Amino acid sequence: MTLIRGFIEQLQEEDRSLNTIYNYQLAIKDFFKWFEGSYDKEPTVLYAQNIKDYVQHLQTVKGQGATTINAKIAALQKYNVYLVSIGVQPDMVVTKSNRRKVQQQFASPAQFTEKDVNKFMQAVIEKGNSRDFALVTMLAYTGCRISEALNIIIDTDLHLSSNELVIREGKGDKERTILLNGKVVNAIKDYLKNRKEHKHADSPYLFVSNKRERMSRITANDMFTQYSLKAGLEHVLSPHDLRHHFCSNALENGFDVHEVANIAGHSNIHTTLLYTNPTRQKMLDKLNRL
Repeated sequence: MTLIRGFIEQLQEEDRSLNTIYNYQLAIKDFFKWFEGSYDKEPTVLYAQNIKDYVQHLQTVKGQGATTINAKIAALQKYNVYLVSIGVQPDMVVTKSNRRKVQQQFASPAQFTEKDVNKFMQAVIEKGNSRDFALVTMLAYTGCRISEALNIIIDTDLHLSSNELVIREGKGDKERTILLNGKVVNAIKDYLKNRKEHKHADSPYLFVSNKRERMSRITANDMFTQYSLKAGLEHVLSPHDLRHHFCSNALENGFDVHEVANIAGHSNIHTTLLYTNPTRQKMLDKLNRL
C-alpha cells in the first residue's frame, strides 16, 4: 500500500479535488484487492493482460456498467502515469482501448438509487450537524442548484411561515418561487436555532461556514465527499446528484413534467423529459416481471 500512499500524495500536490482523490483511491484499492485475491500477492507494476482480465471481471462477475468501469480505468491510467514518473513502471500499459462503450439509450440523469441517497442522508444525520442536514434536505426536496441554495438571503428569500423559498439568482437570472415541504422547513428551523450562536450569525446568507459569512461551493463539495465516504458509497454523491434525484423522484411520485420543470427552473422542458427515461436496470426489472 506504500505505492498507493505515494500516488495519493502526488494527487494532493497537484491540487486535485477531494472528490477526484477519493474516487481514484477507491478504484486503485479495488484493483489491488482483486489482484491479491487472484494471485495471492500485492501488485508492484501493471501488466496489460492483468488490466484486460480485471475489466472482464468487472463486467462478468461484478456486473458493472461501462460508466463505472471507465471511471476505474481512468484511475488506473493515472496510477500508471505515476508509476512511470517514479521509475517503477517502464511504460504505459493502461490505454483508452481498455475502456468500454457506454450505452446511453436508457440513461436517466439520476444515477444514484434511493437507497444510496438514504445512506447518504443517514450519514449526515449521524454526524449531527444541523447546517449540513438543512442543506442536503433542501437540495433533496426542492431540486434547487447548489449555487442557488448558497445565495439564499434569510430576510428576503426565505418565508417559512408560508412554506416558500424565492430563488432570485437562478440560472439565467430567472426568479422563481419554490414550495417547501415539512421536512425542509423543520430542518431549516433547527439549523436557525443553532445558527444564533455562530460567529457569522449576523450574515444575511442562510448557509454560513467557519471561514466565511456565505458557505462556498468548495466547502459544500468537500462536505459531500466526506459524507459519501462515511456512507460507504462507491462514488461521491454531489449536490447536483441530489437535484437529479429530486427531479426523478418527483416524476415517479405523481408530479407532471411541467410542475417539475417549474420547480427545478428548467428553461427547456426537454431537460425535464430526460428524467422520464428509465435506467437500464429498471427496464430489465420490468421485463423480468413479464
